[in-house]
Amino acid sequence: MTYAIVETGGKQYRVSPGQRVRVEKLNAEVGSQIRLDRVLVLNDDGGLKMGTPVLAGAHALARVVNQARDRKIIVFKYKSKTNYRVKRGHRQPYTELLIEAIHA
Repeated sequence: MTYAIVETGGKQYRVSPGQRVRVEKLNAEVGSQIRLDRVLVLNDDGGLKMGTPVLAGAHALARVVNQARDRKIIVFKYKSKTNYRVKRGHRQPYTELLIEAIHA
């Protein structure tokens, strides 16, 4: 089974062809193809290859499936005995990718 560990948006993801993954928001149109160049680890039939820190020439091709925002999380700050209460909500934007191929 071929898989790679790629880095995007300051986070690392283990991806394989045909997998859908949610990453931090990328500036790309829905339906467009993007190239993830920061491949840290690649495992294919030839064995495991590790980069220092990235593998030269390796990349993953992905298609943008969706641009959306995640469910709302509530941030509530409270201090006792001082009548201090702050309630805020946040929805994190994300990009959903379909991994099409991984090239070494």
